[in-house]
Amino acid sequence: MRAARYILLLSMIGLWSCSVTKHIPAGESLYTGADIKIQTDSTVKVSKVEAKALEEQIEEIIRPKPNATIFGWPYKVSFYYLFGEPKKEKGFRSFFRKRFGEAPVLANKRAVTTSSAIIANTLQNEGYFRSTASGELIVKGKKARGVYTAYLKPRYTINETQFIIKDSTIFQKSFRLSERRTLLRKDDPYRFEVIKMERERIDQFLKRRGFYFFRPDYLIVKVDTNLSTYKVNLYVDLKPNVNQTSIKQYRINDIYVNTDATDTTNRNYVQQEFMKISDLSRSYKPRVFNDAVGFRSGMIYSSTVHDASLSRLINLRNFKFVRNRFELVPRSDSALIDVHYDMTPLKKKALRADITGASKSNGLLGFQLGLNWSNRNMFRGAEMLQIGANIGTDIQVSGRKNYNLNNYRRYGLTLDLSFPRFVFPFYRINPARNQALPKTNLNLSYSWLQQRGVAYNDDSTTYAYTQYVLTSIQGSWGYEWRPNPRVIHTLTPFYANVVKPKNISEEFVEKIFNSPNTSDIVRYLDVLRNRLILGGQYNITYTPQQRNNKRHFLYLSGGVDVAGNLASLFGKKGSDETAPKTLFGISYDQFVRFDGEVRYYYDLSPSLRIANRLIIGYGIPYGNSNELPQIKQYFVGGSNSMRGFRARSVGPGTYYADSLTVSIFGFRSFGDIKLEGNTEIRYKATDIFNLALFVDAGNVWLKKYDPNTSFYTEGSQFGKDFYKQLAISGGIGLRLDFSYIKLRFDLATPFRKPWLEEGSRWVLKDVSLSRKAWRQENLILNIAVDYPF
Repeated sequence: MRAARYILLLSMIGLWSCSVTKHIPAGESLYTGADIKIQTDSTVKVSKVEAKALEEQIEEIIRPKPNATIFGWPYKVSFYYLFGEPKKEKGFRSFFRKRFGEAPVLANKRAVTTSSAIIANTLQNEGYFRSTASGELIVKGKKARGVYTAYLKPRYTINETQFIIKDSTIFQKSFRLSERRTLLRKDDPYRFEVIKMERERIDQFLKRRGFYFFRPDYLIVKVDTNLSTYKVNLYVDLKPNVNQTSIKQYRINDIYVNTDATDTTNRNYVQQEFMKISDLSRSYKPRVFNDAVGFRSGMIYSSTVHDASLSRLINLRNFKFVRNRFELVPRSDSALIDVHYDMTPLKKKALRADITGASKSNGLLGFQLGLNWSNRNMFRGAEMLQIGANIGTDIQVSGRKNYNLNNYRRYGLTLDLSFPRFVFPFYRINPARNQALPKTNLNLSYSWLQQRGVAYNDDSTTYAYTQYVLTSIQGSWGYEWRPNPRVIHTLTPFYANVVKPKNISEEFVEKIFNSPNTSDIVRYLDVLRNRLILGGQYNITYTPQQRNNKRHFLYLSGGVDVAGNLASLFGKKGSDETAPKTLFGISYDQFVRFDGEVRYYYDLSPSLRIANRLIIGYGIPYGNSNELPQIKQYFVGGSNSMRGFRARSVGPGTYYADSLTVSIFGFRSFGDIKLEGNTEIRYKATDIFNLALFVDAGNVWLKKYDPNTSFYTEGSQFGKDFYKQLAISGGIGLRLDFSYIKLRFDLATPFRKPWLEEGSRWVLKDVSLSRKAWRQENLILNIAVDYPF
């Protein structure tokens, strides 16, 4: 049956392809791409990896590019002809053809000849001197394909690289220093692209040392080949007759800052500490620009300081445009330049309203209305103040009704104040060295969450009621800084969170105590508990420099969260040995939590990428806590996690909540330990349409299991058999990339359910798309914005 489906699919693609070729003009052929052959003789040694890389490089430079295809079907060409020739320039046919179609790429013998010459030139640039290339066009019916053959000669490698030093001037000394990190290394293959990169590297090296007017094309690299040994000697030298202005080291004279470039008539520069500032409205304190601009009078010009200063001014979020220019001081033999910053201000205050909606994997549809007021320059120091209010609701619109009869209402108030500097301790950065301004962040918030349930009357009709209300007050004080573009540090030395339940209804209590699951009573007691969390956090994010290979990308993040130590200094002992300690009459939590995340991306081709993610979380409750507080615990499932399972529905371990518990509390599976891995194959079909295949695996566990205090079962504790308790799911995804927003539709299903008996946990054999009950239970459509990672 499946074989018949595949045959039908291939037949349809074949018919579509034929329908395209009937539109090709007489005497012409549809160009379908190129085949590349690498030929060598006995004197040439080329590894499979080198040959594959060379084929990919040649494929990139061949022109023309064929039309985009799916399984060999030129779908864009089909769309181009689908509704016939447009009769109107602005009609539907014209719109559809321009938006979704693509004119057929026709075969051209002249293009094959040109591409052959370009391939031969590329071989020379890659060090395969005296190599040649040929090409021909193979025509079959209305289709044609280019066939190219590269005839390789031995590849030349670098014997030595010399920097030609002519005298002892400042420029020549700096030029000599640049040799230490040359990219032209002994025994490396000769590559013209590396020579160009070396010129750029030397240019940047010199610009960091004051040679503002220097350019990469002032350098020349002479190549001396030895035909018998297949070696080259490289000589890096300055071109003759280069203007002396270009090899002079410059220092900063005066720095001018204009806070309103829109006013071209009124400028009044006043000396303020290290620079001259024109700020007629007196909107800013001088320290804003003293911190952001790294240049000082008398300092040697540096491109590093140049780039960092511009970036910091933009990141103040006070200016729409920041224009930077340098002017040579008009004096004979001048080695001084003036620095000018002209800025166009943004509006100081803004009011924004937004409506957001999200379909969640637990069958709830969420809406939120938010109102946000902001002041970009609260205390004349570019401080950003944001005050927000939001109201939202989650209602069940899909899924099996016995999963979760609960809806939610929520309200919230937030206050965020960000300073572009360290406020405490009173430490000032070195503007010439730091890549970005640090931030000090103060955050305060209040949230009100009402969980509503559904109860049945005697006549089986239903009515809604409030189960309980949770209020939360949070506050934090923290810092963020970047010592370089690849590293971000975030330190929150203090945060506090107070959670209090109230308005617990009689219906909710009755429903719990009538439940045959005794663990539901433990859950209820957990809901009743007031919580106080006092702690601190640290996080570091590192993105290694990718250097020459742009096909690989790595992202690393790690952090630690410690709570309860400060509270324990002032806390009071409980009424007995088993009672928890309290602070302000509220029991406080004590724990240490470690988090790590690794993401690795590899581009197989310009349109095909493999994306991987590994998340490890490890929490250690101690003292007052048997488990991490729920807001600090881990969960899996949902649109950004394991997409074949509903959010918070997996684990811990082999535990699985029955439908009665879920109907009361919803999915609330949390753990102290988390392990999750995700892999996606992403295919860029068109500029808008992207496809994906993905597999997710993971689970959460408790650090320790206490049957007297936990509402989970014995299999919820982390142990040596944790790998046997991994949940696995997978599916397919459609992503719509509209540049300004990415919409994601991921359809997933479980592959492995850890709560089933061992030997029965793999459930692929149970797939039954024709059964409605199976689809409701196992097919999860995740709708979200942007990629999951």
